[in-house]
Amino acid sequence: MSNSIVDRIRQAALVGVATLVPLVAVAQTAPNPPVQRAPQAAPRSAKQEPSATQAAAPTATTRPARAAERIPDTRKADDIIARVGSTNISAEEIRGYVAALGERDLAALRQDPNLLSQAVRMMLANRLVMQEIAAKKWDQQPSVAEKLDRVRESAAVELYLQTVSTPPERFPSEDDLQRVYDANRAALLMPRQFELAQIFVALPKDADKAAEDKAKKSVEDIQRKLKAPGVDFAAVAAEAGNANGGALGWVAESQIRPEIRAKVMELSKNAVSDPIKLDDGWHFVKVLDTKAPYTRTLPEVRDGLIAQIRTERAAALRRAYLAELLKQQPPVINELALAGMLNERSPAAR
Repeated sequence: MSNSIVDRIRQAALVGVATLVPLVAVAQTAPNPPVQRAPQAAPRSAKQEPSATQAAAPTATTRPARAAERIPDTRKADDIIARVGSTNISAEEIRGYVAALGERDLAALRQDPNLLSQAVRMMLANRLVMQEIAAKKWDQQPSVAEKLDRVRESAAVELYLQTVSTPPERFPSEDDLQRVYDANRAALLMPRQFELAQIFVALPKDADKAAEDKAKKSVEDIQRKLKAPGVDFAAVAAEAGNANGGALGWVAESQIRPEIRAKVMELSKNAVSDPIKLDDGWHFVKVLDTKAPYTRTLPEVRDGLIAQIRTERAAALRRAYLAELLKQQPPVINELALAGMLNERSPAAR
């Protein structure tokens, strides 16, 4: 929204990651103990859904099928959710994808369902890339196959660690949730907010005199219309080319451009500012409503808070699991030889 009076309107996160009190001391559920032997990598044939962060990149957990091995798609048309070319994605695949997401990703989807549509687009793009890989037999090149093996190993280890570090289903308890909420009330403060609308008349910095004269004429015309009794601000905004009647929605005080914030603070409800000249043009601002600062309630932040708590707990369980695993089988590393190998690749050593 380059022509907005707002520098950057971002959807407020339910809970700030950096501001939450660490939960290592909260409801210390013992981590799943490692087995006496180091976990073996999952079989190469194991199928796994991509994580949310992997959706935008071609998955390397399984090698693409040869073109001759492809099986015709016999799924019913009403089962198909998305299609690109001859590639389809079924409802069952979407359900599997969603089921494989982590707590944080699920919480984000609930807040913004459009993210799922974006993920499906990335899945379709991935399928097209995989078709090219198969057609060019790119994955059969020795150097590529070796890299894919390493990727598969890393993916198997990551998937296994996720399973042994998943918190219990009922974690956190209501007491844990309330305790974390109380400890983070300051971080949950919502600043004063304004529901704003604007009429914007563009005038670039490098505009010539003709453009300046035209913009000034438009500003004067708009100002005259806004002074008429019973004028409809939205209608004037639409006539001036502003979408949605110039409505900007709710904006936090801190997100309003400093040059305009002072003017907004002076306006009462339903009042309209005089034209404000900025480096991008002229702005008429109307305050539709205001909200005083308040602390978000536990029901408001519940889903995001639970996701954050579970994420922190999973990280703690993972660290504890790996520490116990290395305690059972202490690693032995030849540091001198390791340093020598690094120096072999150093330009100074050549």
